Parts: sequence; C-alpha cells; structure tokens
Amino acid sequence: MTQTDDFGFGTQIRKSPYFDATVRWGAKGFSVYNHMYIPRDFGNPEQNFWNLVNEAILCDVAVERQVEITGPDAAKFVQTLTCRDLSKMAVGQCKYILITNAEGCILNDPILLRLAENHFWISLADSDILLWAQGVAVHAGMDVQIGEPDVSPLQLQGPNSGLIMQELFGESIMDLKYYWLREVELDGIPMIVSRTGWSSELGYELYLRDGSKGDQLWERIMAAGKNHGLKPGHTSSIRRIEGGMLSYHADADNKTNPYELGFDRLVNLDMDADFIGKAALTRIKEEGAKRKQIGLIIDCDPLTGPNTTFWAIKQGGVEIGKVTSAVYSPRLKQNIALALVAADAAVLGAEVDVVTKAGVSKATVVERPFYDPKKQIAAA
Repeated sequence: MTQTDDFGFGTQIRKSPYFDATVRWGAKGFSVYNHMYIPRDFGNPEQNFWNLVNEAILCDVAVERQVEITGPDAAKFVQTLTCRDLSKMAVGQCKYILITNAEGCILNDPILLRLAENHFWISLADSDILLWAQGVAVHAGMDVQIGEPDVSPLQLQGPNSGLIMQELFGESIMDLKYYWLREVELDGIPMIVSRTGWSSELGYELYLRDGSKGDQLWERIMAAGKNHGLKPGHTSSIRRIEGGMLSYHADADNKTNPYELGFDRLVNLDMDADFIGKAALTRIKEEGAKRKQIGLIIDCDPLTGPNTTFWAIKQGGVEIGKVTSAVYSPRLKQNIALALVAADAAVLGAEVDVVTKAGVSKATVVERPFYDPKKQIAAA
C-alpha cells in the first residue's frame, strides 16, 4: 500500500499517473479540475513563482485531458467546433483555439494539436468538451471517431527548460518551434512533446501516451533537471495573471464571448467553413461587445493569495463589473488583476473602486498583459 492510497473523496475523482510522485516530491494540497486531482501547493507560492521565472518547474497537468478526433471527416469536424480558421494548420502544428456554443460564448479555450492529416487532440481547459463533441457528432453527419486516449501531460516550464529537454532528448529538440509538436520516445516511454505551456515562460509539454509509466517519467525528468535548478511545482497564478492568460471558469465561461476578451484574432467570420456560433458572433461583432476585459492595479496591502470570489467593481457608486483574477506580483510589487467591466467603462487610466474581502480599495485601469506583453519570452 502506498502512502497516498487513503487520499481523496473516492474513485469518482481520478488520480493522474504522476500523483504518487508529486506527493513524494512535496505536494501538500490538491484541487479538482476535469474530474481529476491537480497539485496546487508545493509550499510557498511566491517561491514557486521565482523557481519558474528563474530556473524551471515540473507540473503535473494530466488534468488537461485530450479529446481525440479521428476519421475521414476529422478536420472538417474540428473546424465545426471552433471559430478560428484551421485551413492552414499543418500536421505537427498546435493552435490556441476557442470552442463556442450557438450563442457565440466560450465553452473551452484549449490547445489543438494536429498529429496527422485526420488525427487531432484537443488539450482541454476545465470543462466537459468530450461530451460536447460527442453530442455534436451525433447529428453532424460526419465520419469521425471521438474518445479520450490514455494521454497525460506534464509541463516543463521556465528559462532552463530547454537545457533540461536537451539532457532528455539531445540537441535536436532545440529545433522544435513555438506551438509545434514532435513524436518522441524516452527510455521506451512514448510521448508527444510540444513547445507550449500555461506559464508565459519558455516551456514544453510532454504528453505521456502510456499511463503505467507516469512515475518513471516524472523521476527521469527530475533527474535530468537536477543540475539545472529544476523543482517540482504547480501552475503559477502569479505568472499567468502577469501574462494575461485566462483561467476558464474564472476569466471566461459559457456566458463570455471572444470579443469581450479582445480575442478578435481568434474569430474568423469571413472563412467559408461554418462553425457553431458563427451567426451569433457575426451579430455580436456588428452590435459591439457589451463588456470588455481590462487589467487593474489595486491599491491596497499586498494580497495574501488569489481571490476566491468575484469582487465587485464600482464607479461613482454604481457596479460596473467584477474582478475575475487577482494576485500580488512580487516582481512588479503590485496587486494585479484581470476584470470584466461594462464596455464604456474600459478606459485606460480610469479609477474605480474594488470591493475586496478587506474592504473597498482604489484601482486603476491599465493595459494587460502586465509583463512581457508581446510574449517574447515564451516564443524565443
């Protein structure tokens, strides 16, 4: 019996192939994401942030479940699900996409991987897109097969991640371009690796294709990173908010449309292909979005952790929106936040009031992302 056999709430919440390894390496707390446990606590979250931005961290993100779509009509079907034009997506390429419903609102903001001409993985944020895709397929009249493969990603992120990848796979791995993937094998362990990640730092995702080898893979990577400062870690709320990266259910949900988030570039209304939500998004674009995402600097004592409720935003005593994600950035030495407000209130430099758990604080509307706005670090 392992030390983790008695952990959790029963078999309805799944453990990842790396679960026991993360506990051995210091995971102290978990949350649930896509019906699975995800490590959220390896000690001090500020130290986790500095480990990420200065050296490297390894994160168990097996909760990023894959929806696998194959069959003669796979490419056509995937295009039906997303408002982003995929007509030029090459085999071996990855793309950040939005999956929209008939109202033009966002059901998920995953990474799409194209493994072959008619073989796709949708690497999910936290919502049940497997069920959505299978439901759409029932009446789509297309020849596709949809399921969840035995695939469990890890994220290796930070400035030293490239050096660690060289230790594992050799110099040739450095040819892997940003948002591209490669099929590899490591000590008999089958994987897909991609130059992607949820950190806004240089990074890679390693998609294990055999869950029985999860413990072996984790230990192999940690050993390769020993001389490069690699630490076990968790996805950093500090860094992802600095980078303006969305967290689904916080910064977006199935009542949020792409135009509210400034994702115009991901909505291609002029393509010939139809997709779910096209008519609604055409109407929203013509009428203009009623809300806009903004960045905020909140003037109060340093926040001791991320917000766990949506904080009301007021202007002149009138509620105009909500803070969706807030955190203290030790690098910027400021409380930073992502928020959704009425479109006419999204004015740079405007002052608003934020109702935090400690009371009412002044805040200023600013540009986001807060750090490295052109994503030069991740794409380098």
